[in-house]
Amino acid sequence: MEASPWATALRTHACGELRAEHAGREVRLCGWIANRRDHGGIFFLDLRDRFGLVQVTVDPECKEADEAMLALAASLRAEDVVCCRGRVCLRPESQVNPDRETGEIEVVATDLEVLTRAETPPIDLFDDAETGTELRLKYRYLDLRRRPMLRALEARAAFVTALRRSLEGLEFLEVETPILTKTTPEGARDYLVPSRIHKGSVYALPQSPQIFKQILMLSGVDRYYQIARCFRDEDLRADRQPEFTQCDLEMSFVEEEDVMRAVETAVAAAFEEAFGVEVELPMPRISYGEAMRRFGSDKPDLRFGLELVEASDFAAGTGFRVFDGAVEDGGAIVGLRVPGGASLSRKEIQALEECAREHGAKGLAWCKVGGGELTGPLARWFEGGRREVLCEGMKAAEGDLCLFAAGRRSRAQRILGAVRTALGAKLGLADPKVRRFCWVTDFPLFEWSEERERYEFCHHPFTAPKDLEADLAAEPETRLSRAYDLILNGWELGSGSIRIHDPEVQRRVFRFLGMEEEEAQAKFGFLLEAFRYGAPPHGGFAFGIDRIVALGLGLTNLREVIAFPKTTTAACPMTGAPSVVDPAQLEELGWRLDS
Repeated sequence: MEASPWATALRTHACGELRAEHAGREVRLCGWIANRRDHGGIFFLDLRDRFGLVQVTVDPECKEADEAMLALAASLRAEDVVCCRGRVCLRPESQVNPDRETGEIEVVATDLEVLTRAETPPIDLFDDAETGTELRLKYRYLDLRRRPMLRALEARAAFVTALRRSLEGLEFLEVETPILTKTTPEGARDYLVPSRIHKGSVYALPQSPQIFKQILMLSGVDRYYQIARCFRDEDLRADRQPEFTQCDLEMSFVEEEDVMRAVETAVAAAFEEAFGVEVELPMPRISYGEAMRRFGSDKPDLRFGLELVEASDFAAGTGFRVFDGAVEDGGAIVGLRVPGGASLSRKEIQALEECAREHGAKGLAWCKVGGGELTGPLARWFEGGRREVLCEGMKAAEGDLCLFAAGRRSRAQRILGAVRTALGAKLGLADPKVRRFCWVTDFPLFEWSEERERYEFCHHPFTAPKDLEADLAAEPETRLSRAYDLILNGWELGSGSIRIHDPEVQRRVFRFLGMEEEEAQAKFGFLLEAFRYGAPPHGGFAFGIDRIVALGLGLTNLREVIAFPKTTTAACPMTGAPSVVDPAQLEELGWRLDS
């Protein structure tokens, strides 16, 4: 039998690798005491390491088990670190533990040594322990000993390894880009690092390697990738962290399909290796307009139907002011039919109304179909022949629920899209075991910012317009971009685009965004200058490793796949970061902090 790959000076095997074929072998194991049981002077120790758990038996009938070893076994507590020498023995058939990978064997101890003693852990270390998030993060080094956490880190490592292997097979070159760089406006706030040498100046931690990877294309690298650390100073939630890891790539002499094929090939290979999930290729392509029209979302969950209905033609003209006013103002009425939804209680419908309000609606119009008539708030506006027109337009049958939102079309679609997602979860329509990928393409180039009262880029200002010759100021809301997003089960995994490679087009985009030549030069002068020396057509993509691994494992919170995450207040309970800085350090930097 070959030597164990986990063999070291202190151990011959890992706890979790021993099987029936090892019976009769002398082994030396190291690990933590997960549990100790005393059965009338015979001690059963569950010994745990990263690779699993094995039962060690300290039996007074064993000639090597003297009184000192028995006393030592009796003194052991949970999380004591021990080294054990012993013989691998088959368990009697009646004592085999089918729930444990090492359940066919036990190790009968011939020697036992305590390497370190442990105090009683402040958190439970059972695999299914329910401990508060703050406490888990404070004692993360203990939390990581639990099997679910270790398995998540192993799956993450396997996923990244498979990604690298696949991308390198496609001739991508891994290149590291700077962490200390120039502050640039990319949507979120930068984390700033003061310079001691250049007093009064700062570096920024990168929100992404965007500019550097474009410059690598200008440098002739042709195909670049990087498992990159990125930083964004933004408000957090379950799917956000201030520092995160993304797979970043860029390709020269390509169009959209080239990039999407490379990405989905790598993702499919990584999913199969890390999660045992076969991904069907090619992934479906859906335009942004189609996604909004059918699902009310630019990140549609394709695991269930409940598609939206354009209802303006048959729902307007009833005298219902909300509907009629929306159409008169150039907006739309959008509907959503819920098969069997008439069984929902008033309280359940109120929850849907609240969901609509949370996404900007004043309310949610609805009616139920049953007994040959309509019931609910909308019923009185659709009496007589109008009832048949409504049911025909919505394709509504007995027992269905019809929901409506009205106003600006995109806004009404997004409201019902959020309600659709809530219904999918409530009605159990989204099978958690199913993974449905899709690409969303042809995004708008610009979006209107109510806060800043101006148009801004939907992705970033380096994304190429569909029509390079178009006047950007003429009907900007109709301009499409060469951008594409990868979606999984209603979650955006990442974004990419074909980039602008003509410096004059890039200047036109900057000017439209209100960035004059002087400002453009100050912020992006090095990029514009690089364009002057021959830029190939190029495009790229980036997706978050944290999020895709979480979804691959059926999780929704990124903290479960990150070794040392932050809380929702961007703090680290374990280290106490962020912390107050020493005044001497500030003085050396030439900085003063105002509280």
